[in-house]
Amino acid sequence: MDKMSSSMTSSITGMGLGGITGLTTAISTLSCMREPQISIGGMASNYVPGLSANYNISSFCQRPGQSRRWPIAKAGPTAKPERSHSAGALKHSSRNSPNTQYAHNLICKLADQHERRRHQETIELIPQSYYSQNPLKVELTEFYPRDNGKEHHTDQYELVNDTVLPNPVLRRGQNFFFAIRFDRLYDKQQDVIRIVFSLGPKPCVTKGTRVVLPVNWSTQQSIFQHSRDVIGMGMGMAVSRVPDASSATSTPIATSTITTISAISPISGIRETASYGCRRGSFSSEPVPQQQSPLSPHAAVERPVIERHSGPPQHSSSGRSFGSQHGSTQNLASVSHEMEKWDLSVQRQDGNTITFQVHVPASAPVGLWNCWIQTHRVGQRDNRHDYKCDEDIYIIFNPWCREDSVYVDNEASRQEYVMNEQGKLWSGTWRQPKGRKWIFGQFDDVVLPACAYLLERSGLEHSERGNPVQLTRAISAMICAKGGDGLMIGRYDGEYKDGVAPHAWTGSVAILERYLTNGGQPVEYGQCWVFSGLVVTICRALGIPCRSVTNYVSAHDTNGTFTIDKFFDKDGNEVPNGPDEDCYDSCWNFHVWNDVWMQRPDLPQGYGGWQIIDATPQEEAESVYKCGPASVEAVRRGEIGFQYDTPFVYSQLNSEIYHFQEEESSDWGFVRMASNQVEVGRKIITKNPSGDDDEADSDLLEITHEYKAVESPSPERLGVIASCRGHHRLQQYYELPDRSSEDVVFDLMDVEDIPYGEPFDCTMNIQNKSPEDRTIWCVLTASSCYYTGAIAARVRRAQGEFIVRAGQREALKLHVTPQEYMDKLVDHAMIKIHALAFVKQTKQAWSEEDDVSLNKPKLQVQTRSQPSIGQECGITFSFQNPLNVHLTDCYFTFEGPGVQRPRQIRFRDVKPSEFVSYQDKFVPSRTGELSIVVTFSSRQIDEVFGCATVNVCG
Repeated sequence: MDKMSSSMTSSITGMGLGGITGLTTAISTLSCMREPQISIGGMASNYVPGLSANYNISSFCQRPGQSRRWPIAKAGPTAKPERSHSAGALKHSSRNSPNTQYAHNLICKLADQHERRRHQETIELIPQSYYSQNPLKVELTEFYPRDNGKEHHTDQYELVNDTVLPNPVLRRGQNFFFAIRFDRLYDKQQDVIRIVFSLGPKPCVTKGTRVVLPVNWSTQQSIFQHSRDVIGMGMGMAVSRVPDASSATSTPIATSTITTISAISPISGIRETASYGCRRGSFSSEPVPQQQSPLSPHAAVERPVIERHSGPPQHSSSGRSFGSQHGSTQNLASVSHEMEKWDLSVQRQDGNTITFQVHVPASAPVGLWNCWIQTHRVGQRDNRHDYKCDEDIYIIFNPWCREDSVYVDNEASRQEYVMNEQGKLWSGTWRQPKGRKWIFGQFDDVVLPACAYLLERSGLEHSERGNPVQLTRAISAMICAKGGDGLMIGRYDGEYKDGVAPHAWTGSVAILERYLTNGGQPVEYGQCWVFSGLVVTICRALGIPCRSVTNYVSAHDTNGTFTIDKFFDKDGNEVPNGPDEDCYDSCWNFHVWNDVWMQRPDLPQGYGGWQIIDATPQEEAESVYKCGPASVEAVRRGEIGFQYDTPFVYSQLNSEIYHFQEEESSDWGFVRMASNQVEVGRKIITKNPSGDDDEADSDLLEITHEYKAVESPSPERLGVIASCRGHHRLQQYYELPDRSSEDVVFDLMDVEDIPYGEPFDCTMNIQNKSPEDRTIWCVLTASSCYYTGAIAARVRRAQGEFIVRAGQREALKLHVTPQEYMDKLVDHAMIKIHALAFVKQTKQAWSEEDDVSLNKPKLQVQTRSQPSIGQECGITFSFQNPLNVHLTDCYFTFEGPGVQRPRQIRFRDVKPSEFVSYQDKFVPSRTGELSIVVTFSSRQIDEVFGCATVNVCG
């Protein structure tokens, strides 16, 4: 009693005793204000008798949040004594007379004595048992990341399987289990426990980024009974919950032998580590004893079978089925409403250990969450113990949950667009598409942390991160670095000496790891297809179904005319940026973007499904380079009024290529030339989800019909283009001149596959259909070009004037040798062929262009033995040097999820025409069919890549 009496610090004069709770609250709010207040049992413990005289009496009369009852006297000649509203005593003036000082000391002494008497009376009214125990303290927490991961389809994430500190990766719309071991038994009458989940630096309850879940034993029989309650599983498994074990004894957790709930329980295993340390993060200064094993319930229990109910398909907006403890049908509407909330239920209690089940709503923001455990005694909330769990909790989207806006109702599609760690990115030309294997590696332990950091840098509000529309839009803005902020810097000029060439990457993991370890500095360098691979990795890691899509002959219209304008002078040379140097239109040989799968509640019904996002945005949207998500269905229909950036995406697929030649007789100096040029959006492809082809490209899937009408332009499409142009006065410049007198037919022949290092011919056929001879002036040019369509260097050019006899055919050929093009090639080894012709008699003008990609040698990848998990296995890389020159600055890049982390291997110089064979080793870390991707690069030749699939045994 003496100890407690010495802890009281303030007077309770004038306060009624409204019970123990009211009393302790009143005492705690009238504390002396010299030392920091430390409360025990809701009352201050920093009181030292005899110190009251050192304080102004007003400190005893002040309550937190209120002004002083005895204000300081006003200074100056007009100051007058005032009455205190509390005690009726005279307020002292600024004059410091002896009597005034004596009165001040006296009132402090009397107040101190009065406080002691009231303190003693208060202590006698409070039972001593009220102070017998402090709040519960957390000793250990266990989130069962592996077991929860199996139910959440996240058991492949390396973070989940980490042996040091595994992190739970949970899909929203499902339940998960976790357990807490306290320092003593839980007292249902006096102990209060709250579980708090928070997201971001300023979590807020009203914004959905802070969730407070009280532990309420009266609601232990929760409706959220299922460890997995997800639509689309196609499984009728029995689901149950752990029965109430409130009567469990206080036997401590075993430190040697740990048993599980049951064989089919979500908590079916323990963390596999020899030494398990206690969590750090408690605010308490008291050391927590070390434990040799993690939390786990004591004995296996029977799990009763729970009947499931599902409504008829035509009424199943959510399609979710729910359990009932008594096997009865529940009100689906009411339950559906409850499922949109966070929920906490107690599953069992084993001594000091309590196992909980938490339901994460399908609308929860995704990202990096933290968990806090708050404990205090009833009526003593200011004496609270806070414990922060060490685990970072990753909550991601759930394509298996019907309530989630990224739900996919086909298991094969989920496996391909969410779970598949490898795929193909397509380049080349529309006649010769080329696929290269890419390791997405979304389960690597570096990916989710990098995603979390990227989202923080994006500026997207944490409360908006449950909306896949806004989240994918933020992703499109953060992949390509603009202004020094972003994941990767794009470069297209072939100068990569201060970084890594785009074609040298084999997957996304090395890029994300470099970004994370370099403090968020953008990685150098990438191009659209690399950005697309990164988007697939990030979206799939976050649970958003995603695929990479390549559009061949992709337009970039800069002036809203839905045309790609190219200008040529009299000699057939292209005029860069047009005659006024303000035309920046371009037509990329190919462009790679992404499709993400989601509902679009912001659009009319029917526009959900695949949505286009572009991580290589070529124009600003809302002052930021970002593009999408634009509904594929809206683009196909020409509904350009729908968000986001639908008109720009539509123009990439539906613009027209116009060639203009300088002409003196024209009022504005140029006339439009006839052309056999193929239309924009000539072919749109992605990887076929039904198979993989490591040797060739039979796994190509053309999806052009999903994006545009493949038949001739419809009136609706022409109407859309006309409305977008909106300037009828411009039509005269885009109209073809009168061609009724044209009688010569021109055709630029397709060039067949050209092996790298071999010569080739460009051919233009001419047919004179008139009864008279025709004098024709022709230009035929071959140039190396970037895949963006920009010319890198002229390889060879031929021009001349000749006569084609009436009714005759002629062929103009341009022969190009390896010596002419070898040192002028740039990325993707592309050659642009341009032909231009002019008929003197009829003023007929014609122009056409085509792109050719040279075929580089294939790199062979072979294992020398049967790979086994944990066993060293040999591997061989081989290819034939196609050039008659030495290859210098050579290196291999080697990667495979579960086989080898990204690694670069320096290699010696390669002799002319040498057959290269290099041997290496790897140690598989998991079983199954795993992919390996290898690239070879040198100063003289690059993009020599190969892949293989190995079957790793256990």
